[in-house]
Amino acid sequence: MGGGDLCKDILEKTTFGYEQENAIASIHAVCDPDPTAPGIVFAKKMGLLTFKDYHELYDRRYSIHLIIILTPEQVILEDILNTRPIHIRILSYNVFKVFWDAIGLEERKLKVRTVEMETILNGIQDFILVITPDKEIVDVNEAFLNQMRYSREKLIGRKCYDVFSKIRHQDESCKAHCPLDKIIQDKKPSQMILNQLDHRGNPRYIEVTTYPIWEKDGQVSRFIEISRNITKRRTEEEEITRRLEQMVEHRTRQLKETHNKLLHQDKMASLGKLAASVVHEINNPVAGILNLTLLIKRIINEGAIEQKDIEQFKQYLDLMETETRRTSRIISNLLSFSRQSKIELDTLNINNLIEKTIFLNANLLKINRISVEKHFFPDIPRITGSEDQLQQVFMNIISNAAEAMEMNGNGILRIETVFSSIKDAVTINFHDTGVGIPDENIPKLFEPFFTTKKAGKGVGLGLSVVYGIIQEHGGTISVESTTPKGTTFSVELPATQPLTVLND
Repeated sequence: MGGGDLCKDILEKTTFGYEQENAIASIHAVCDPDPTAPGIVFAKKMGLLTFKDYHELYDRRYSIHLIIILTPEQVILEDILNTRPIHIRILSYNVFKVFWDAIGLEERKLKVRTVEMETILNGIQDFILVITPDKEIVDVNEAFLNQMRYSREKLIGRKCYDVFSKIRHQDESCKAHCPLDKIIQDKKPSQMILNQLDHRGNPRYIEVTTYPIWEKDGQVSRFIEISRNITKRRTEEEEITRRLEQMVEHRTRQLKETHNKLLHQDKMASLGKLAASVVHEINNPVAGILNLTLLIKRIINEGAIEQKDIEQFKQYLDLMETETRRTSRIISNLLSFSRQSKIELDTLNINNLIEKTIFLNANLLKINRISVEKHFFPDIPRITGSEDQLQQVFMNIISNAAEAMEMNGNGILRIETVFSSIKDAVTINFHDTGVGIPDENIPKLFEPFFTTKKAGKGVGLGLSVVYGIIQEHGGTISVESTTPKGTTFSVELPATQPLTVLND
């Protein structure tokens, strides 16, 4: 009741889409005897009911439940109190004015706060958008409008995917696979980096972070999207990464050169060690053979040769044979260690090759009183390999076994061949009854120049040569030893290999 300026102010500030906002009360009518009153004119524009006589508000057809008196005239208040139906309540001018002034005070505070927030948001150079769950843009900051050359009127109310498809050069696939839907599903903010091209065709990196604003009922009321141009930072990071990679590459090259120098020095040191060892090892048997030869010549020159001299000559010849074989083995190991020969592969029967190797070492085994037990797998499959090299492997293992058992006497060398169809491999086990190998020495057995033999007995290349040959044949070698019960060397070779040429 009352259509003055206060009425118009109330209508401007409190009328909105009631149904859209789920309001449970709304203004239906304005009453004033002056048809030109500001409140009456504004109410007509809004489509509200207007009356000159407030008594018409009593009609139940209008479903009026509350009359707010906006005029201070006491007569009108008393008349309405006396004439109103019981179902209509009254809010007097004085009471309403108190509430409205309080609301106005909070409104002014809110306006100040709103201005402050708008100033802050518009001062931020990052792009800030407010988007509804229906994908409509409802607010943006000035930085977005200025950079994208949009007016607020043309942007507000548009679908976000329509705008982004133009400014981010994306197709409308985001409409079908909306990142906002993923935020709702994951119930957490989203962050992504977009790689775009600016108007000059230069790459541009945009970091996009989207935060959901949740209501108490678990629904999202708004999305706040913040976009930041990180091209400068990303370019600096890429430049730093490029420089680091160059530094690492340069340092790696330096380390490689240093490594090659150290490797060369190590090779030269090893070569010197090898030369010194070889000279010493070969000199000993050669000196022994020379001395025995001179001794035989002296005995022959002294006169007639008796039977006892012939027996002594046989002993000398046995020693000369042993020393000659040792010299031959040293030279053979050196040749294999240098890997300078080309070996043709062939298909071999491993049982026959072991038989041949045992025959070649028959005298060595006999001298050391060693018996051989053979347990060969019948019809063993043929393997592909170098007969000379594999024979050298077996020669080295057998000679080492003989040396390990020479002090015990009456030693037994058990040689076993086994075929595994599951592994498709042939295994050769050499078990001796020698003194065994200490546990601390087993990991070093296949290292070049490592030896536990006395001076003049070897340079420590035999087993390193064996290891290299077995590896080149695609096989493995392992050792088990128990002091002082003996040692077992197990060589495993694949039964099927391509027939080719190995370059040592």
